[in-house]
Amino acid sequence: MGRIGLALALACTAGLLSGCYPEPVACPAIARATGVSVTVAASYAGDVGSLRLKACQDGSCTEKDLVLQPGSAAVDQGCSPEGVCSATSSPDGTLQGFMELSALSEAPLDATVSGTSISGAALPVRTLTFTPRGDYPFGEQCGRVISAAVVLDAAGLRQG
Repeated sequence: MGRIGLALALACTAGLLSGCYPEPVACPAIARATGVSVTVAASYAGDVGSLRLKACQDGSCTEKDLVLQPGSAAVDQGCSPEGVCSATSSPDGTLQGFMELSALSEAPLDATVSGTSISGAALPVRTLTFTPRGDYPFGEQCGRVISAAVVLDAAGLRQG
């Protein structure tokens, strides 16, 4: 086999081998905040003046006053004939708060929420032990994301 034949054989082999490996997948470069999100249900939001969250996991506790922001929901605005779709955000009456944690795992987490009403009276202290959830929102190749969320309403605290 001459040099040209050898070069063609190598080129064909390289082309075939490159088809055996999956294409690299780009993962979104989104910063992930680790912590616990708190949603105050719309039916209870009018009663809440301030909230404090204590979260304990794996022997470590973090406690902080939450900054509460008005919550919103996405409203579908449909798609154009060209296939361009859109949505907008609309207030939903909830309140949202977040407490950052240095680490979060899928081990049980104890969450305790206390606070005051609009009038300044103490709200009932609510406690919940739950397991944060892990998922692959961008595919397994982009890593597992663990999230912890709770919802507070007049009946108590539940996992979100």
